[in-house]
Amino acid sequence: MQNRKLTDWLPTTLKEAELRGWSELDVVMFSGDAYVDHPSFGAAVIGRLLEAEGLRVAIVPQPNWQDDLRDFKKMGRPRLFFGISAGCMDSMVNKYTAAKRFRSEDAYSPDGRHSMRPEYATTVYSNILKELFPDSAVVIGGIEASMRRFTHYDYWQDCLKKSILVDSKADVLVYGMGEQPMLALVKAMNERLAETGAEYITAKEARDITKDIRQTGYIANKKDITVDTESDKLLAPHAECLKDKAKQAANFLAIEKESNRVNAKRLLQETEEGVVVINPPFPTMTTEQLDHSFDLPYTRLPHPKYKGKRIPAYDMIKHSVNIHRGCFGGCAFCTISAHQGKFIVNRSEESILREIKEISKMEDFKGYLSDLGGPSANMYMMCGKRSELCAKCSRPSCIQPKVCPNLNINHQPLLDLYKKVDALPGIKKSFIGSGVRYDLLLHKTGDKECDAATERYTEELISRHVSGRLKVAPEHTNDEVLSLMRKPSFKQFHEFKRIFDKINAKKNLKQQIIPYFISSHPGSTLESMAELAAETRQLNFHLEQVQDFTPTPMTMSTEMYYTGINPETGKNVYVARSMKDKEAQRSFFFWYKPEERKRLAQILRKAGRFDLIKKLGL
Repeated sequence: MQNRKLTDWLPTTLKEAELRGWSELDVVMFSGDAYVDHPSFGAAVIGRLLEAEGLRVAIVPQPNWQDDLRDFKKMGRPRLFFGISAGCMDSMVNKYTAAKRFRSEDAYSPDGRHSMRPEYATTVYSNILKELFPDSAVVIGGIEASMRRFTHYDYWQDCLKKSILVDSKADVLVYGMGEQPMLALVKAMNERLAETGAEYITAKEARDITKDIRQTGYIANKKDITVDTESDKLLAPHAECLKDKAKQAANFLAIEKESNRVNAKRLLQETEEGVVVINPPFPTMTTEQLDHSFDLPYTRLPHPKYKGKRIPAYDMIKHSVNIHRGCFGGCAFCTISAHQGKFIVNRSEESILREIKEISKMEDFKGYLSDLGGPSANMYMMCGKRSELCAKCSRPSCIQPKVCPNLNINHQPLLDLYKKVDALPGIKKSFIGSGVRYDLLLHKTGDKECDAATERYTEELISRHVSGRLKVAPEHTNDEVLSLMRKPSFKQFHEFKRIFDKINAKKNLKQQIIPYFISSHPGSTLESMAELAAETRQLNFHLEQVQDFTPTPMTMSTEMYYTGINPETGKNVYVARSMKDKEAQRSFFFWYKPEERKRLAQILRKAGRFDLIKKLGL
């Protein structure tokens, strides 16, 4: 990994582009994150993917939007388009806590500095580029654009906002994981230039090209839209959503259902500026396509410009390996399955082992893989047994409220992978740092071979792949709240903890199970939080991994928070909205702290819950 040259990274300046012999660029990308040339960072993935297609690609990481805008001008006009991503996180989620205070650091910036990206970064970058290069094509993507593609609730401004296409003035939006739509887009753009003989793709041409490309969106004139009831779904217009929260809730339900279909419809939403058109997604990537994405020639290192600086997110993942994409858990508050999709796409063992061999060559690698996982640790190689049944299904979760009988949850492929990884030279231990779905480990399929493999996996996981503490996410103890979250009953956590303790005793290990909980989720009340505190006290937990619910754009939980309605049932849901109520709920996590006990006792006395005062020893 030593002896790297500056040209081993994608260029970030014109001088670096010239070192490659480039006098012109095909694509210039702007990212809200620092440039880390690693498959966990979206700008690097798309940049490397387009480079592999023979394109001349540059990345401008964290451009200065507050000076004379030289960072936006320095690369000139690209032949195809400017690409924009706010980064690996929504820029507002990245900056603020649920209490709307600054986070302790920006994990994707050098030395964790907060000042490196603007709020609503996608919109800020796009507006600047449209001002400087009005006729150039601007393509936005990444999770911020993806999860704001329709009318959405913004927690930080406490209002409904239009599609990000409107505010950003971008020509094209790419949603979800971007490899397939980006490849289709550049292919169509190059074909257009070959036909016309022009030097550049214009903004109008980009919008025109996008009409035929899946997993993209654009704004069209109403007169240019022909609605086909068989292939199109009309959503309530933005103006109607502003007036009627029930229509916003119904919109979300329609969007979620279409996002989870194999054969989805095109979605249309009218705004004052035109009709937001979102084309249906590409089919799930194949293993070969995903391998190609991960096998690109990443240096796996931050760009040399950050020498001597710490990038917190990179420190967390540099010795970890992602083995699959997608999540069929469908948790109501989670953006992962909404962004990556519910269908699992697996990397091949060969690709995974190749990456681990590269990691083992890193100067600071000591033999310990920090994570061998994915969006959920134990969904590798899992899919529907009969694909034709999956093609008819629009459930957001394959495991809630019950595990689908068509779902293959055999853990044997994971066991085989773990053994091959641990047998590699230089690998002392491979830990599982991603969240484990213990409901999958507890489910009995009735297939003896499958159930036996799950039992073996559970023992292997707990005895060989836990770094002293296994983090799991029950999220709450109240079954009504858990149902709204699309999470299993807390009884399953009790069952899993018994298994965890039994295996630890058998193997003479002194490991801890660390549960993760959320306060103030829609449906959660002060009393249900007090019950959570009492139940976790009984289990002898002093909670550490806790979080106040943050409404992030376009999740089921956020729609419940904003509308006060469960979109699936139409029933009203209690929501703790004020900072005072949210803080009161959060304080129940810390019932054991002397400074909290008097206040909690007062809250429960006022509610007449003397039984909970007794249970908490207040």
